[in-house]
Amino acid sequence: MVPKIRHIICIFIVINSLTGCWQSGKEAQRWSIHPEGATSFSLSRDGRFALIASEETDIVLWDLVTNQQLAELGAQDPDANPVVVSHISDNKRYAITTTAQNFAVWDLAWSQAQGLWSISEGIIRDAAISNNGEKLVLALSNGKALFIDLGTGRRLEFLAHRDKINAVSISPNGAYVLSGGNDHHAYFWDTQSGQIINDFAYDRRVKQVALHREGKYAFVSDGGNRAVIWALPSGEKVSELDIFARQAIYVSARFSDDGTLLATGSPSQRVELWDVKTGENIGRWQALAQPDTRPPSAVVYDVAIDPTGRVISGTSAGIAQAWLTDAQ
Repeated sequence: MVPKIRHIICIFIVINSLTGCWQSGKEAQRWSIHPEGATSFSLSRDGRFALIASEETDIVLWDLVTNQQLAELGAQDPDANPVVVSHISDNKRYAITTTAQNFAVWDLAWSQAQGLWSISEGIIRDAAISNNGEKLVLALSNGKALFIDLGTGRRLEFLAHRDKINAVSISPNGAYVLSGGNDHHAYFWDTQSGQIINDFAYDRRVKQVALHREGKYAFVSDGGNRAVIWALPSGEKVSELDIFARQAIYVSARFSDDGTLLATGSPSQRVELWDVKTGENIGRWQALAQPDTRPPSAVVYDVAIDPTGRVISGTSAGIAQAWLTDAQ
């Protein structure tokens, strides 16, 4: 019995040691906005504003700098269906929120909806919106990436994918989209013609994509441990993230404004910071889990890098946190 207890204690010590070695840097600030949990949580590019939705409350716009609610935008639709995806435009003026089958566009400056539209041909899995609040892209379960210009009414169905699309990213001017799906491909394409500029082929399903705001880079990661930063429009590999885990899935990613850094978030509380040129990990943290969940967990819905260099994360626990690296 005694040897067994000693064995258990040793395992516990090893696990704690590994956890401590994994995390680097420290938490600098915390905002408990929706402690009951969130169904979606998106951040502005500079990490100042947060758009949060939960099953218990309507969509809320929060200012993380002043730590106060700016607006309660209301429910997504008359049936109060849960918001599962949200995205704030690069210039922080507009946002898109979606349920499984409809989407709304919001003017954040005036805290009001621009309209509500329904989708009948598939389930919405991801969405992104441009700076003018008119050009947007939806990732659908039927394998279509649907580009819509609300200003002109133009619709473009991008049909290159052969399976569910998991993630989309749009350039600030709405001219280009990066989409990735279960068909093991990520495509960088022109929204005017639908022409493919780059085809990034992977061995597994593509789970996450992200575009640099000035179009320098594309980030594409799969369901295993391959996460690559590509140069645009050449399609040449810049670096591959130096992942030490056997499996590393990312559900959020964002480049710094100057393109030197990449922040990522995982479905298992992990927040990380990477050097774009080398793929070296320069910061890693574990976000807080949602209270009273068994086992404790939190999905890192979004990440951003603020003007001071701090990494900001927003999670399904309804909590935002600011992180510092050891060098800071």
